[in-house]
Order: sequence, then structure tokens, then C-alpha cells
Amino acid sequence: MTEAEQQTLEERLAALEAERDEHLNDLKRVAADFENYRKRVARDQESLVARAHERLVKELLPVLDGLERAIDASRDTGTRSVEEGVRLVHQELQAALQREGLAEIETNGRFDPHVHEALLSQPSDAEEGSVLEVVQKGYKLGDRVVRPARVVVAAPQEADGDR
Repeated sequence: MTEAEQQTLEERLAALEAERDEHLNDLKRVAADFENYRKRVARDQESLVARAHERLVKELLPVLDGLERAIDASRDTGTRSVEEGVRLVHQELQAALQREGLAEIETNGRFDPHVHEALLSQPSDAEEGSVLEVVQKGYKLGDRVVRPARVVVAAPQEADGDR
């Protein structure tokens, strides 16, 4: 084999190796793109499921509120059998919603605008900004606020000269 033929073969080999490397890089890029696509689709699907759960929970919250009002009303009228029946339904519904990830928003302590909605502020001896009363319970589904807790917040006491 002549030196010119050997050089031609080496050039051809180098060109084929470069082409192979280019195809290998293309294949790696396609594999990475596919993996990113797969992860994005999985995230989108999880988000869709979470939104479906949130919609269901929002629809069921008024039922939970109504059952709580029925329990309170039956306590006042003294009808224990109705109260017990409603209490059992309330507990079952509450347990089902908890299994779906629903949690009541904590209302003890300071007002938090991220999870509480202040309906009014009321002068009080309590620390300014603390929650005095819960008008309507708030709920979270996972880490998302489904409905903020509606609360009455402590305001500073008025001085005698302010009246």
C-alpha cells in the first residue's frame, strides 16, 4: 500500500469517526430532549390531578359548612338523634376530604395574610394582629390555600381621650 493510499484511508477513517461522533451527539441530544419531555408531561399530569382535587374539594366545602351549622342548631334544640346522625356524616365527609389532602388552616396566634382573610378588626386586650374569632374555617389542599380562614383580628384598645 502506498503512502498516498494510506493517507486517503486515514482521512476517510477520520471523516467516518467524525460522522459517527456527530450522530452519537445527535442521539444523546434527542434522548435528553425526550427525558425532559417525559418529566414535563408527568408534572403537567400531576398539576391537572391536583386541580381536579381542588375543584372537588371546593364543591364539597359548603356541604361541610352546612353540616357544622346543622350540628350547632341541633345542639340548641336538644334533638340528640339528629345531632348524632349529622355528626357521623360530618365526620365521614371530613375524613374523606382529609384523605384527599385537605387540612384546616391553623387560626391560633397571629394573623397571616397568606392564609387568613380579615373580615374586621376589633379593639381588644389581646396582642394586636392576633386572631380573636374565626368566622369561617379556612382550608389548604396540600400546600395550596383552597379557601382562606375568615377571621376577626385584634386591634389596639382605644385610649380614653380618643372617644
